[in-house]
Formats: sequence, C-alpha cells, structure tokens
Amino acid sequence: MRYRVTHETTYTYEELVSICHNELRLQPRDTERQRRLGTALHISPVPRAASLELDYFGNPTHFFTVEEPHHGMVLVAESELEIDRSSEEPLFTPPWESLRDRVREDRSHDGLAAFEMTFASPLVPVDREFASYAAPFFPRGGEILECVVELTHRIHTDFAYRPGATSVSTPVRDVLAAREGVCQDFSHVQLACLRALGLPARYVSGYLHTQPADGRERLVGADASHAWVSVYCGDAGWLDVDPTNDLVVSDQHLTLAWGRDYGDVPPIKGVILGSGGHTVEVAVDVSVSD
Repeated sequence: MRYRVTHETTYTYEELVSICHNELRLQPRDTERQRRLGTALHISPVPRAASLELDYFGNPTHFFTVEEPHHGMVLVAESELEIDRSSEEPLFTPPWESLRDRVREDRSHDGLAAFEMTFASPLVPVDREFASYAAPFFPRGGEILECVVELTHRIHTDFAYRPGATSVSTPVRDVLAAREGVCQDFSHVQLACLRALGLPARYVSGYLHTQPADGRERLVGADASHAWVSVYCGDAGWLDVDPTNDLVVSDQHLTLAWGRDYGDVPPIKGVILGSGGHTVEVAVDVSVSD
C-alpha cells in the first residue's frame, strides 16, 4: 500500500515573536514494513538555519531557527510511504515470563534496545497498581502475544474515548483511575502495565488511515495523528497493538516515530522569544497514493 500524508500546523501568536528554535519529528522513519519514499517540509517564515539528524531512538529530527519577527508560523510536512501488507500467517511467541527473564540477561544490540524499554520514563511510571490491573491477562505460561492482545482488548473495553478529558500533562495514574482519555493516554496506560510486569514496550506515534466497510464505524484516530504501543516479542520481533481501536496494527497504521513515551516524540516542540499567548491548529490528511 502507498499513502500520502499531509500534516499542517499553524501557530498564531498574540504578540510579535522575534526568534524561535524548533524541533520537528514529522518525517516518517523507515521500519521493517514501512519505506519512506519522500518527504517535503515547508516552513513559513523561512528558517535562518536548519538541519536534519537522527535522535537517540533513530527518529529523523529536523532542527530549525526563525530569526525574522513574526506573528505566526506555518509548518507543512508532505510524505509518501509504502507499507507491506500484514501477513496472515499465525505468529508464535514465547511465554511472557521467559521473555521477561531473557531480556534481563540479553546484552546483544536488540536485547539492550528492548531492556531499556522496561524502565519507568518521565510520563510512564512502573507501579504496582498497573501490574495489578494487567495481572489477570498474563497467566503463568501465557503466550505473550495472546496476553498482550487480551490486555489491549481490556483497555479498549474499560476506558472511554473522551477528547478533552485529559491533557498532555495528565498523569497516567489519573487516567487509570478515571478510565477515560484519548489514544495517547491509552498507550501510556498499556506501557505502564507492560513495563510493570518487566516487559519491553515503546510508544509509537503516527497516523491511521481506514475506509470502513458499509455500515461500520470509522476507526478512532483515522486521518489524524495517532498513537499506539509496540511490544518486544523476542525472535518474533516487535508487535504493535492499538488499544484505542482494539487492534493488532495493520498496514493502515503509518509509523512516524517511537520512544519511551509521548515526551520523546512530539511532532513539534520548541521555544520562542516573545510574550502573550498563542493558538495552534493542526490538519492531517492521509490518502491512498496511486
């Protein structure tokens, strides 16, 4: 499948901004199943300086500075991607306890990359309350794929999708207690559960495109920024699941970046020299490319 993605962000400032420094993660990364065919980035006002680097997790990251005084800024990222169709062959994964124990001892490159995703991160604590919530879905000897899919289903069932109920700063403990939020919150809850059991899991940001069948509802997050979870399954690699929609990720999920939690992969962040407030408008379009 080939897709075109246009991600447009418009900032409007109440007061004049004299200079700003920004960091963007709007260029999709390549994965085992995803190939970026091209990305064009348009910024207005035109930056005085710009560079592209890979961050710690291998995500393409643009840095730029605007030194021209401005009352607003527009960022448009246009990308074309090719994604392999999902395999329908059954996937066999090990018991979750054996994977947990293996990751603790594995010091290979992949093993270390997985091991570092078992720890708490700034937005995802590793607490007993999350282990208690997840424990019923991880019986002794349970295959990790089956257990993760069951936890994904339970989060989808127990939590209400309610935009505006939370913000970026809402602690994940509060989300667990209130049982409501958005895709970012559900992903953080699942990450906290898995890491509390000693299992490696990372936060994935991206997009979701779908054309629902007749009579069926459109998936939450379609044609917009989205978030889900990737779980390390040993020799089977990383398995991506979407707790917002109760899905194992398919070729309709387009990966942008991954890290420990949302704080590692916001599409845009930066600092400005100026006063007053500002508004932000985001528009995302995902379409199938011919």
